[in-house]
Amino acid sequence: MSPAAWARKTLLVAAGRRSALPFQSHRSYSAGESVAGGGKKRSVGRRVVAIGAISLAGGVALSGINDLAIFHGCTRKAIEMATENREVAEAIGAPILRGPWYDVAVVLGHRRRSVSCTFPVTGPQGSGLFQIEAVRNGGDGVLSFLRHHDWEIRAMDAHLEVASDDGELKKVTINLVSSSDDQNSGGECEAEG
Repeated sequence: MSPAAWARKTLLVAAGRRSALPFQSHRSYSAGESVAGGGKKRSVGRRVVAIGAISLAGGVALSGINDLAIFHGCTRKAIEMATENREVAEAIGAPILRGPWYDVAVVLGHRRRSVSCTFPVTGPQGSGLFQIEAVRNGGDGVLSFLRHHDWEIRAMDAHLEVASDDGELKKVTINLVSSSDDQNSGGECEAEG
């Protein structure tokens, strides 16, 4: 058999049989066959899993954003309170800036109604840590996480490192909640070390 005749025969056989062509499906389905129903079940299952995974990721992201909003609300109020305090202003100066977020410790209470937070602060003359405990004012609702909440600071301590006259760092602890009430009488100030 000549090569041309062999090629022609091969093409005719390939055209007559679909299975001879590469990457061709060996099955053919009509529109009403029940095999397509198995594909729909698999497709629905995949969609349910995908929706569940997206919902879970969205819930985690929303919780993180809510925690970040709580942190910013509490620390903003604490920094405002510290800026108004004469002892803190003399110790580290103004403006007082919040330190890096990765040095922060935040503990949220039941239903996010209370918070305990420790965060670093810096000023032109020194730096330190603020420790606060705050309680949220306002009611709970279905979408209460979307509203701005007012936080009442119940306890606040400033642990500051201040340069002394001899050039060494001196640690000072100031209780801002009681000292803001007694600011004219001198307040409470402890020097450590």
